[in-house]
Amino acid sequence: LLSDRGTVGSSNMEDGVSLKFRQQLLLIDENLVAEDVAALKFLCTDLLPFRKLENVKSAVDIFQLLMNEEYLNEEDTFLLAELLYRMKCHSLLKKLGYTKEKVQECLQEKGRVSPYRQMLYELSENITDDMLKDIIFLLQNYLPRRRITLSALELLILLEKQGLLTENNVQMLEDICMNVSPDLLETVNCYKRAKDYTVVCNIPSFNILQGGYKHTGKKVYLDTGKHFLIIWKRKKTLCCFYLSLRENTVVSSCVRFAVSGDVFCNFIIKCSASFCSLVKMTSYKMDGPHRGFCLIINNVEFDRSLQERKGSCRDAEELERVFTWLGLDVKTYKNQTSWEIKNLMQTWQHLEDHKDRDCFICCILSHGESGAIYGKDEELVSIRMIMSHFTAKQCPQLAEKPKLFFIQACQGKEIQRPVYVEADARIPDLSSMQRSISPSESIPEEADFLLGMATIDGYASFRHIQQGAWYIQALCSKLQLLVPRGEDILSILTEVNEDVGRRVDRLGTKKQMPQPAYTLRRKFIFPIPRDPPPS
Repeated sequence: LLSDRGTVGSSNMEDGVSLKFRQQLLLIDENLVAEDVAALKFLCTDLLPFRKLENVKSAVDIFQLLMNEEYLNEEDTFLLAELLYRMKCHSLLKKLGYTKEKVQECLQEKGRVSPYRQMLYELSENITDDMLKDIIFLLQNYLPRRRITLSALELLILLEKQGLLTENNVQMLEDICMNVSPDLLETVNCYKRAKDYTVVCNIPSFNILQGGYKHTGKKVYLDTGKHFLIIWKRKKTLCCFYLSLRENTVVSSCVRFAVSGDVFCNFIIKCSASFCSLVKMTSYKMDGPHRGFCLIINNVEFDRSLQERKGSCRDAEELERVFTWLGLDVKTYKNQTSWEIKNLMQTWQHLEDHKDRDCFICCILSHGESGAIYGKDEELVSIRMIMSHFTAKQCPQLAEKPKLFFIQACQGKEIQRPVYVEADARIPDLSSMQRSISPSESIPEEADFLLGMATIDGYASFRHIQQGAWYIQALCSKLQLLVPRGEDILSILTEVNEDVGRRVDRLGTKKQMPQPAYTLRRKFIFPIPRDPPPS
């Protein structure tokens, strides 16, 4: 009798747990709109039969399908947490007992949404209504003849159904993005580059050294720019591939030998220590207690004739997200006059806290002329004067430490502007024209400086009034892509040049080429952040 009562009590408890779990799902459903349901369907396309997804009307329908396929239950809600995270519904994660940070920690081990599906969803999120109209026009021959209204997600599904878009063939997407927006193309290229790293086999997770390596959970690879080492294990065989660049010639070797699990881990740690010593010898020290400060000066509105710099706030926000992810303490200042800019430089020049920092970064977004940027009061401030505040003599706390400056501003005459692209320059006034100043002339005559200019001297730089400046968006994108691969800043800026140089305005008549100048003595390599990139 006692045993029977115990069984009944246990059954009631299980029913209570199940009821509570379903109530949680209902609460989540109530907070999701039609667009969210469409996003859930799309992200689950690789997990659930498509014929069943076609009949879905609500989020609850999807939850039930996931439970039927044993992807979701009260003991394991991570897949739903991942889906909400991918959809940026972070406030709903707490209903499942998760936080954004907790989901990020578990994604590598437990994530189920494929990189291909993530890429398509991210692409759809960045397709504006105008872009979608252009894409549908380009694809008229592939779409149903009857007139239907398609969302970006529905269009991608349609292309998949017709076999025009697959995990291993995204050529059509590349062609479309190249015609509609190079910004979209970068999302596809990121996916392709990540796919190039072939998964060989599983090895346990462990920590090596900070900086100069990447451990994917499948293999370990380390890169100094001239030396590249990959270590992985296939069954009980250790594979070690070494590549070296000598006088523009690739020298490589591959070694295989039997090894146990413990020996494998010890071998990798020893290899990593030896290999990373190459990085330390040729790179700036980036292992201090604090990474450094990053100043962002974002001039959007001006007092007289200069136009409002629409889209610049998006640039400032993106810079803040990326440099915070890279470990810097970011401070943003908006609409600063020429006097306030000079005063800011003097304030930060004398900051004692620099002594505990590895580096210093300053980003300035404004209108400009050759060798100078405009304050809110429309008075010019010399870029060289700004940087000279941080020489070893003027700021000894930053002596022998890298100091990076990124300038988003025109360096020449205004160019005819199409509807969606503006030039960061004022109408030239011949009476106030300065002589041409190259970026190298703007850098103080001492080591450890880098100046990244959005454009070469004498030319305009361009800014999308909704998506932000070509240069800043490319810079943020490449930092997020290449820092986790251990690339140094000059390699990253070369990729930025390639990205921006490929972009054109909607009319196909305006182009831009950034120009870095530097007196760095070593490689500047950001330590790889523990968290995934912010976007």
